[in-house]
Amino acid sequence: MDLDEEIIRSEPVSPSSQYLRSSALSLTIIAVMESEIPIDDSMAYTLLNDLFLPINPRFSSLMITKRKGEKKWKRVKVNLKDHINVPKFPDGLSVNEYDEYFTNYMSKIGMEELPEDRPLWEIHIIKYPTSNSAGNLIFKLHHSLGDGYSLMGALLSCLQRLDDPSLPITFPSRQSHLTNSNGRCHRHHQQQQNNGGFFSRIFNTIRDFGFTVLKSTLIADDQSPLRSGVDRVEFRPITLITMAFSLDRIKPIKNKLNVTVNDVITGVIMYGTRLYMEAMNNEGRKAKVTALVLLNTRAIGGYKSVSEMLKPNAEMPWGNHFAFLPISVPKLSALKSSNPLRFLMDAHKLIKNKRNSAAVLLTGKLLEAMRKIKGSEATARFVHGTLKNSTMAISNLIGPVEKLALANHPVKGMYFTVAGAPQSLSVTIISYVGTVRVAFGVEKDYIDPSKFKSCIHNAFETIFQAATETTSTIKS
Repeated sequence: MDLDEEIIRSEPVSPSSQYLRSSALSLTIIAVMESEIPIDDSMAYTLLNDLFLPINPRFSSLMITKRKGEKKWKRVKVNLKDHINVPKFPDGLSVNEYDEYFTNYMSKIGMEELPEDRPLWEIHIIKYPTSNSAGNLIFKLHHSLGDGYSLMGALLSCLQRLDDPSLPITFPSRQSHLTNSNGRCHRHHQQQQNNGGFFSRIFNTIRDFGFTVLKSTLIADDQSPLRSGVDRVEFRPITLITMAFSLDRIKPIKNKLNVTVNDVITGVIMYGTRLYMEAMNNEGRKAKVTALVLLNTRAIGGYKSVSEMLKPNAEMPWGNHFAFLPISVPKLSALKSSNPLRFLMDAHKLIKNKRNSAAVLLTGKLLEAMRKIKGSEATARFVHGTLKNSTMAISNLIGPVEKLALANHPVKGMYFTVAGAPQSLSVTIISYVGTVRVAFGVEKDYIDPSKFKSCIHNAFETIFQAATETTSTIKS
């Protein structure tokens, strides 16, 4: 069989991948690796050909639609020149000026669709210094190739530990939020719990499933300083903001409240967004705001090798295995303004109660039934409605504990964002070497990036101060 006509029969396009690349919805993941030293791109072609392409056949395939509407991955020959971009900025600029060029470039590639006539990925090599790094390597991959877990595992397979390349990369312990929030591990955990009881879980399931369906069809969040609500907002330019939080400063809050690291970060984000809305509009404290928290539905305790993910019936399979958990962000009452720990605990309880249901499972069944009856395009419109009617989506990944290197380039930091969602605000979180990096994609000329960043910073500092004061208490 000719390579151009080969169909990867063992890798059909999964239902969720079909939702994520359709006429109604098209999402891309943009991952950034910051280099401590100026980037030498002389080995780019060799590394991509020898390390990246062999990871998964999807990186050398097109998504095609067969006669009956069935989608398959078609293997093609990859011309690496089509996938490597090295932009030219003016020489001799200051670091702050290069920051602006980099921000504008990120906005530009976030708006551009990946071409359909070649595999759905590309890299961008930024050889100019910014305030965070000596250079940046940007991976842009379509979400249909896999979710954050799959793609992060793929990228990490190209990296090595800086201290000793012969040692395996390690990750935070199983107590991390990613493990606690995944479907099967969490359901097992729930079975050990007596809080809420059987009837409580039934009630939560009915309530949450009904809310998810209504959120996708009829109920939209209020227009607010964080949600313009305009049609086709996914095609508007974004400004990317990143912030770094030290785990050494997060842990006192975590220990004080007996929650996870990601509970702390999620609470800080929710509190900070309320502060921003109130600062921009006095009615902001009353606006209805929904955050879609992404849950990984694998039973995992850490990343597995790509070869393990690609095995038939793998416990941690490659692909898109996630679900949305819609959370109503608590309103900022006078009490919660004066006691930020109360706000954080209320957000934690909301998320905990939402997990205490089978709504995510039922939603997955609904999407599969809808795909079989109405097709993937109708299902994509349903998912698009869920995103469009909400204010923001929050997704998180666990990153390595040790510092890594790519082709002898020490990785100073890493973060990622998701482009193409019909929202004015997206939030992504990843940990790396004692730091939690948060990226905010905000609608350009609608959300004030400087003011927004200041409000998130103030939220963290306020919560940290409240948690570390010996006189601080929380009522049960």
